[in-house]
Amino acid sequence: MDTSYIDALGQRAVAAERILARAGSRLKDAALLESAKALRDNTDAILAANARDLDAARENGMSEAMQDRLRLDAARIEGVAAALEQIAALPDPVGRTLSGSKRPNGLDITRVSVPLGVIAIIYEARPNVTCDAAGLCLKSGNVCVLRGGKEAIRSNQALVNVLRGAIERAGLPADCVLFVDRTDRETATALMQAVKYIDVLIPRGGKGLINAVVQNAKVPTIRTGDGNCHVYVDAKADPEKAAEIVFNAKTSRVSVCNACETLIIHRDALALLPAIKARLDEKGVTLYADERAIGYLPGAEPATEADWETEYLDYKLAVKTVDSLDEAVDHIERYSTRHSESIVTEDYAAAQAFVERVNSAAVYVNASTRFTDGGEFGFGAEIGISTQKLHARGPVGLPELTSYKYIVRGDGQVR
Repeated sequence: MDTSYIDALGQRAVAAERILARAGSRLKDAALLESAKALRDNTDAILAANARDLDAARENGMSEAMQDRLRLDAARIEGVAAALEQIAALPDPVGRTLSGSKRPNGLDITRVSVPLGVIAIIYEARPNVTCDAAGLCLKSGNVCVLRGGKEAIRSNQALVNVLRGAIERAGLPADCVLFVDRTDRETATALMQAVKYIDVLIPRGGKGLINAVVQNAKVPTIRTGDGNCHVYVDAKADPEKAAEIVFNAKTSRVSVCNACETLIIHRDALALLPAIKARLDEKGVTLYADERAIGYLPGAEPATEADWETEYLDYKLAVKTVDSLDEAVDHIERYSTRHSESIVTEDYAAAQAFVERVNSAAVYVNASTRFTDGGEFGFGAEIGISTQKLHARGPVGLPELTSYKYIVRGDGQVR
């Protein structure tokens, strides 16, 4: 494997990291605000690059749902720019005193937050991730090395060029944001194994990408991405809430990891299915239902074992009938990717049992899973949703992009 390309990027990243780590809040925030302005000023050029990516995607038969992940428009660019401004307005996560103590021997020990260093992000056809990741890394004092999917190569390159120019104008090295412009697997693998330069790798994408990282990475990783999310409609669910939550969780944006992929419904709530289906029919959702549910869902197809395991990222939804909350939790335990799960119920005891027993990064009561998002959680943005427990879990925002070190002050103590 030829690693010279990644070696060269790694050396640039390390050099920029030494400067960025010493930058104060004012300089980092200035770079973020300049980046937001530059995105707005260069909207037409970015959209032109994105249009070329979309043309290629259509020629290659990409589904409409996946094209939605790839698509940029003026509103989405404005949203990304606004997110950078929100990140700038947040407190600096670096240099915070996390704890302190004085030992009997007189040593003062303080734990202080510091950047992780150089963060590599490998992601698929979502160009907005380029800006979210760059902004969060910049604010937290980390250099980012971005490697997006081939489907978004033109969009990502255009965005990175804009960001690098803005960062340099603000007085920081352009190399605070680096872009891997090669999309072959060998280069991706070399990045995963660049232990000399990369402090943390964050993959953001589907099961295939996550598995590739698990099999090949030698650098520490924070796994984010695939979301086989569930909504459980309990026996005591409010009918209107159930229909609206399922509709929103499934259809508000089907191509994202916090979209619902399986509706679990208690046998005593099966009568709610026609109303739920009526809402889903507005978006043309195809249903795959088990034997008990299919009788309430005209036109639904029989579900198979594969449906319980599938992250559709499309206008498709599996429907599973259960006899109890215990069975619902067992189903989630078996098939969930530990991303986001929701219960719809007016039974307080059932809600409490659900949140206590479901072992996912975000667990909801009477709300859509679509809220698992850094912006919705008040983090400004997020690099991804971590479905593991170390070192971060849930939306990976600014605090999760820092580590800490101990500062020990003495007066001549020796051991």
